[in-house]
Amino acid sequence: MEDSKNNLYKMDIYENLEKLNLTKNEIKVYLILIKIGSTMAGRIAKETMMDRSSVYNALKSLLEKGIISYVVEANRKVYSPANPNKIIDYFKEKEELAKLVIPQLEGLYKQTKEKENVTLFRGYKGVKTVFQDILREGNENLMFGSEGQFAHRMPYYAPQFVRQLEEKKIKVRSIVRQKRGEKPSLTSTIRIVPKEVRSNVVTNIFGNKIAIIIWSETPEAVLIDNKAAADSYRSYFEFMWENAKK
Repeated sequence: MEDSKNNLYKMDIYENLEKLNLTKNEIKVYLILIKIGSTMAGRIAKETMMDRSSVYNALKSLLEKGIISYVVEANRKVYSPANPNKIIDYFKEKEELAKLVIPQLEGLYKQTKEKENVTLFRGYKGVKTVFQDILREGNENLMFGSEGQFAHRMPYYAPQFVRQLEEKKIKVRSIVRQKRGEKPSLTSTIRIVPKEVRSNVVTNIFGNKIAIIIWSETPEAVLIDNKAAADSYRSYFEFMWENAKK
C-alpha cells in the first residue's frame, strides 16, 4: 500500500514537472540526482536506463536552466542537483524576459489589428478570451440579449468573471428579457424588456469594441474593434435603455 502511494506521489511530481516544460529525459535525470545526490553521467545513465548521449543532452539543458550544477574531480564531471527553489528562479527569469519582449510584440500586434479589426473566436476558450478583454478594457460594459447562458454554459468561469468585475469596479448595464433573482454583479444595473423579446445572441459594448456572443452548441464570439461601430451600438443601447423598464 505504501509503495502504491509513493508511486502515485512520484507520478504527480513527474506530471507537474512536465507541465513546467521539462522534457521526459530532463525529468528522469533531475529526479535521479535528487534521489542519489552528486554523481557522474555514467551512473545516471545506468540508473535511468538511458543511453549516454541522451543523458548528456539532458544534463546540458538542466545546466542551462540552472537546475543542476557540476564540479570537476580527477578530470571527471560530478553533477549535483541544485536546490529545487532554483526552478522558481528559472521561471522568474523567463517572466522578466517576457516583460521585456511583450511591449515589442504588442506594438507589432497593434499594427496588425489596425488592418484586421474583426476577429472570430470559437469554443469556450475563445469566448473566455473575449470576457478577459472586457476585464482588461476596464470601462463600463453595456450588454443586451442575455438569457443567463453565460452562467449556465460556463459555471466555473462565470463567478470568477463577476468577482473580477467587482474588484475592478467595472460598471455593467444590462437590458434583459425578464428580471432575475440576483444581479449578475454588485456593479450591475438592470432594465427590463418584454418577455417576448428573445435572443440566443448576447451583445457587449465596451471601449471601442463590440463583442457579439452566439451561444450555439459550440459557442462563437465576434469581436469588432472599431470606434465608429462601437459608438453606433452604444447610441442604440442608450435608446433601448431609456425605453426599458427599471
